[in-house]
Amino acid sequence: MSVDETLANVEALFARTEDLRAKLEQTNDPDAASDILEQLTELLKEVEAEIRKARQQAESGAGA
Repeated sequence: MSVDETLANVEALFARTEDLRAKLEQTNDPDAASDILEQLTELLKEVEAEIRKARQQAESGAGA
């Protein structure tokens, strides 16, 4: 996977986090809010892993 593909994955994950953030703002149900926060946590872990991958690829020249 190239750096560009990895960054595209990051952008898609960020879009998903924005969708969840919007849902969180609209809910008044504590249980639903807790579930959404758990989903956000998992997505942000995926974002972090993808960013790490992109950085490693860029440093190793794999994306060039």
